[in-house]
Amino acid sequence: MDFYNTIETAGSAEFKERGSKFLAFAYPIQNENSFKRILQALKKEHPKAAHHCFAYRLGFDGNNFRMGDDGEPAGTAGKPLLGQIDSKNLTNILVLVVRYFGGTLLGIPGLTAAYKTSASLVLQCTPAIQKSIEIDYTIEFDYNLMNEVMQILKQNKCTIIENETQLFCKIKAGIPKKKLAQVLNAFQDLQKIEFEPANKTNG
Repeated sequence: MDFYNTIETAGSAEFKERGSKFLAFAYPIQNENSFKRILQALKKEHPKAAHHCFAYRLGFDGNNFRMGDDGEPAGTAGKPLLGQIDSKNLTNILVLVVRYFGGTLLGIPGLTAAYKTSASLVLQCTPAIQKSIEIDYTIEFDYNLMNEVMQILKQNKCTIIENETQLFCKIKAGIPKKKLAQVLNAFQDLQKIEFEPANKTNG
């Protein structure tokens, strides 16, 4: 697998059911810290909401996901949100739904349907994109090699994650999986350069 599906920008949608208002949000995320930061911000923005439910999926092995019902009956919120993420085969994505209670209990089937619909709506209006799976590498080299290194990274559509430019430079870059051998071969042709995996796969 060289590519994955995700979203590039955040999106939002609103769904109403028997007086309750469901505000749905979708965000591209890279790690659990991003999720925590966004959830805290949303709770501050909507302090009077009854529930702040969520689901997210990260990475490419299918094992890194989490969901939360935030006081709703177990399985009625987080699970349908994750179900909608998976139905579109998305990863590195967070879906959050803020519920303002409208006074009428929806029951378990009604709640499940409302959260599913909310997630479906926000994902419909947030375009999905296909991105290259990238392997993160740390590259260290003399400053006089900067142009050559940057040219290799640019030509192969690598993502610059961190860039420390000094007499001796250090760059952390995401190299597309399908271009990895090509990029490493190009680095090997240069003098005074060291590179190694940054110990994690990223998108």
